[in-house]
Amino acid sequence: MQGAWGLLLAPALQHTHLVSHPSLAALDDLLRNLPVGPARQRQLGMVRQELAVALEQHLLPCSARRDLPQLLDEAVTRQYIRVAKTGALRSRLVNGEKPPTSEPTNAARLACLEIIRRMAGLPVIAMETAGPVALKSVPGSERLKSLRRRLRRDLSRVRSPGHARFIAVLAVMLDTRARAGELVAQRIDHLSGDGRSIDVLRRPQHGTDAPPVRETLPLSPLSRDAFDRWLPVRAELTETLEGKANALWVSLAHNHAGTLRDDGSSTRRRQGMPLQQRGLIRSYNSGRHRYELTDLLPPNLEQLRRALEREASADGARLGADAAPR
Repeated sequence: MQGAWGLLLAPALQHTHLVSHPSLAALDDLLRNLPVGPARQRQLGMVRQELAVALEQHLLPCSARRDLPQLLDEAVTRQYIRVAKTGALRSRLVNGEKPPTSEPTNAARLACLEIIRRMAGLPVIAMETAGPVALKSVPGSERLKSLRRRLRRDLSRVRSPGHARFIAVLAVMLDTRARAGELVAQRIDHLSGDGRSIDVLRRPQHGTDAPPVRETLPLSPLSRDAFDRWLPVRAELTETLEGKANALWVSLAHNHAGTLRDDGSSTRRRQGMPLQQRGLIRSYNSGRHRYELTDLLPPNLEQLRRALEREASADGARLGADAAPR
């Protein structure tokens, strides 16, 4: 497999030593050309991996190995869904077991199958729906105000390069309500020359093929001061990359790229390389605890984004009410 899609799938395939059957090779060709964002790409990769495991474990008919139409046959698809929901196709153990997959995962699986079938030119089938996914609660406006005050205070006592990046990422998110994938896509030239605004490439969700939309948003004094702390750190991390570093958010230390060799070693990525979405989410999860912010930051980055969306909607409604004729 070649290209970005091949790189996305390669670590899982190398780890499990799965054979790529003709039907999976055809599926890879289809997935490689799908115009979807990073989050949906990962979900599609999960479905591809589960199908590969199901074929290798003889949990699907042998005919499903031959070509894509037979892999996507309605009876085969329904059988795959039933098996996948049990957790039997998980690539990792959870507390030493393979528990059933969650409702959000089940919903994502069904959405991916609908995309795959549509792109393969197959009719939509009435698959079992997972039901509405219950959204987790989000912080209220007072908690968001307290968060902004706390970040302002923490800027005067930044503990480490990681702390500087953590505050800057949160400050930009507070100003822009950007998704994780939109944050890691930001480049240094997305910052305006005077540092008072920043561009966000709004990416379509739910597998649509609409192109990203660039939006320029003002930066608060908190974000501008946070960049005053982060940008010098970033410059040190990227100084030996010979002008090739244009990512706004970069890694702080050497880490592996996820590609395993036959001997179990991994390819190393040096510090200063573009921060990946998983790395951003991991840094958020660990930063909540490391910087004593569990009382102000919700467990998931997406919960914070939804809180900011709700805050912006409420502010817009108040402005509209104030501007209405009396």
